[in-house]
Amino acid sequence: MQKFFAKAAFLPDGWADDVVISVDDHGFISAVEKNAKANDAQLLDGAVIPAMPNLHSHAFQRAFAGRSEFATATQDSFWTWRKLMYEFLTDLDADKLESIATELYTEMRQAGFSQVGEFHYIHHRPDGTPYEDPAELSHAMIRAAKTAGIGITLLPVLYAYSGFGAQPPEDGQKRFLHDAQSYLALIRQLHAQYKDTPLVKIGAAFHSLRAVSPEMMLDTLTGLNDIDPAMPIHIHIAEQMKEVEDCINWSGKRPVAWLLGNAPVNQNWCLVHATHMDADETKALAQSGAVAGLCPITEANLGDGLFNLEDYIKAGGTWGIGSDSHIMINMPEELRLLEYGQRLTHRRRAIARTDDQPHVGNYLYTAALNGGAQALGVKTGRLETGYRADFLTLDITDAAAQDYILDQLIFVGNIAIKACYIGGKN
Repeated sequence: MQKFFAKAAFLPDGWADDVVISVDDHGFISAVEKNAKANDAQLLDGAVIPAMPNLHSHAFQRAFAGRSEFATATQDSFWTWRKLMYEFLTDLDADKLESIATELYTEMRQAGFSQVGEFHYIHHRPDGTPYEDPAELSHAMIRAAKTAGIGITLLPVLYAYSGFGAQPPEDGQKRFLHDAQSYLALIRQLHAQYKDTPLVKIGAAFHSLRAVSPEMMLDTLTGLNDIDPAMPIHIHIAEQMKEVEDCINWSGKRPVAWLLGNAPVNQNWCLVHATHMDADETKALAQSGAVAGLCPITEANLGDGLFNLEDYIKAGGTWGIGSDSHIMINMPEELRLLEYGQRLTHRRRAIARTDDQPHVGNYLYTAALNGGAQALGVKTGRLETGYRADFLTLDITDAAAQDYILDQLIFVGNIAIKACYIGGKN
């Protein structure tokens, strides 16, 4: 049993003074006491807030960051960037991938992230042949997270086609490919091996609607349900307008509308990006209980577009943040850019807030905590009994400034993250 004392801590009902957080031997919070005495508790240096889940990561792309910032066509886009990315990954073997992931996850933890959702689609050797152990690269991602001391929700990806209508895969996609049978075998193996491993959660992912057929998706969902009915399920969707247009040409529906109408989307799902939704899709996604996985820095870097956050909040939607391509590892900046994009679009201030929470920083931070934890299937993001003891100490102790701490952390950048504790360990 450990005890920590914070002069100020951000609890589910707001800021509190003189807080003692008790942590059991498994790294979970067993008690939270307000207006308490420090006694034998370890003193935490600075204000304390929950650490942030990072719901969407492609770890290998951290080593690619900054290598695509040049013109390759008359009009560069996500699709020209993707070609460069495919060329980059051809030389990455298992050792290089693990090394990149270890450095990334260490950097993530230092930036205030507690759990990473690794959307893992590199399964095979560079020439596309499987490893002797089909889970070789999945194990590498988990080892990297353990070395860094960060939690991981591993999301192996099903990827079979290059476009809507089961178009044959491209040469650059050969490292990603599975059929439903081999994919489910991979998930079963990983789930059996890691189901009782601390800080590790096994989920599943479909790369996108263009990368799987409807029959393959439904067959796979049946198999996943047999393994774990509460398994997190993620999918890229409606990131680019070309994807929306191609989906309409294929099915007569927009991507989010098609998915909600043809798959059992619920609170276990995370729809990554969901950038281009119409009003009906926005309301329907919010009502489904699923999480919208937003990656503002990457979406800006790739020229994706802006998520309709204001209407999604009004509809009661759940969302979280991810650093995706890792062009920058900066948790406050993800939230700042999310709000500033809305301000530039609507030409108004304080967009991300509710009637109950007028402080934009408090709303953004709390919503991202809750959505991220839900999307990754872990009990984190709250300083509350029964939740994992994942928290940050901030370089501020001024009690008079408590109402503005999260506003300053996100929008001013004058408050530093001093330490990140995961499962009660720094």
